[in-house]
Amino acid sequence: MPRLALVALVGSLLLGGIPTAASRQAAAPVYVLEIDGPLTQASAEYLDRGLSEAEQAGAVVVLQLDTPGGSIDVMNRMVQSIRASTVPVVVYVAPAGAIAGSAGTILVLAGHAAAMAPETAIGAASPVGGQGEDLGATESAKIRGIMKATARTLANWRGEAALELAQATIDEAAAASAQEALDAGMIDVIAADVQDLLRQLDGRTVAVAGEPLVLQLAQAQAQPLPPTLVERLLQALTNPNLVFLLLSLGLQALLIELSHPGGWVAGFIGVVALSLGAYGLGILPVNWIGLIFMAAALVLFVLDLKAPTHGALTAAGLGSFIVGALVLFNSPGTPSFQRVSVPLVVAMGALTAGLFAILLSLVVRAQRRPVVVGAPALVGRIGEVRQRVAPLGQVQVAGELWAAEIDAQEAPLEPGARVEVMGVDGLRLRIRPWDRKSG
Repeated sequence: MPRLALVALVGSLLLGGIPTAASRQAAAPVYVLEIDGPLTQASAEYLDRGLSEAEQAGAVVVLQLDTPGGSIDVMNRMVQSIRASTVPVVVYVAPAGAIAGSAGTILVLAGHAAAMAPETAIGAASPVGGQGEDLGATESAKIRGIMKATARTLANWRGEAALELAQATIDEAAAASAQEALDAGMIDVIAADVQDLLRQLDGRTVAVAGEPLVLQLAQAQAQPLPPTLVERLLQALTNPNLVFLLLSLGLQALLIELSHPGGWVAGFIGVVALSLGAYGLGILPVNWIGLIFMAAALVLFVLDLKAPTHGALTAAGLGSFIVGALVLFNSPGTPSFQRVSVPLVVAMGALTAGLFAILLSLVVRAQRRPVVVGAPALVGRIGEVRQRVAPLGQVQVAGELWAAEIDAQEAPLEPGARVEVMGVDGLRLRIRPWDRKSG
């Protein structure tokens, strides 16, 4: 019995020391957030919502990033959100061909872990102004100092090589490939996809809110956390081409409303499109002088409708419209990703000019048409007998009561009979019975 008890004790100790699938710590869920495009307030809102949901679920967050950068204010807000998170945030530059440029570089450094896909790049974090222009020496030095201090704080634990590369991206607009960033210690791994990323990070220790945390990701399944419809809309409104299209659509709809007043559909569409476009203008780095040219184009189009000049004002409006759009979005120094497509501007300008050429032709045709009002306009109209016509009586035509007469040879017409107006003699209509088949 003692020997059997000893064997049982040893066996239980051995089995207890071997980790089984049931005894392993359950893998935390993984939420994947994707930001593709410039960093905007909509991006920051999306990140905040994702972190909030992840904290409630105790999930690890993978922030998949492909961005040319964004404003300093948005960058600081997103960095603060990541560093204040109580769950691990892995910043992953992907897919192949993606970049983490400018402010995106600082976001990579802010992550509790950082990774890049093959054939991606990071860097070029030199600050520029709100219009994309180069800053003055004093302002540039101040912002560089702030960004370098932030980079030092975030990259200091990664080693001297990572710190030097981070500062070079700000001072010299340097950029690095995924392998160069890994060799410098700026990132932790190079991963082909999210599942490969989770496999490589499994078992690593990261510091979250000042406390070490071991990532249990071997059995984790990535769950996409896509933006909401509103977040997608707000992010889309940072696309200069879409903003320009909204402004153009709004301009055309308002001009249609002005040329044909009384309806509401065109006016409603115009107001909505211009409101959405105005939101985009409030986010994008634009030159507001361009709006003066576009407003002048609107005035010229309206003037040509009200006092046709055979298209001269429309042609001038077209030129003002195109110049205004290019000045608004494509001023010197604006980053390429925030510029509007020149062919799109020309095409929309031509479309707008074509629309107003059609409206102008309709206006001219209406002005040249003989004016027909009063009784002569009733010839050919169909009416109804109200008082027996034999041969004199009363009929209703175009909503009005008229004295009427028929030829003496015609049979009398009883109330309710349909008649056709053949002519007007003073204030009396000459009528005849209306035959539906012949009419």
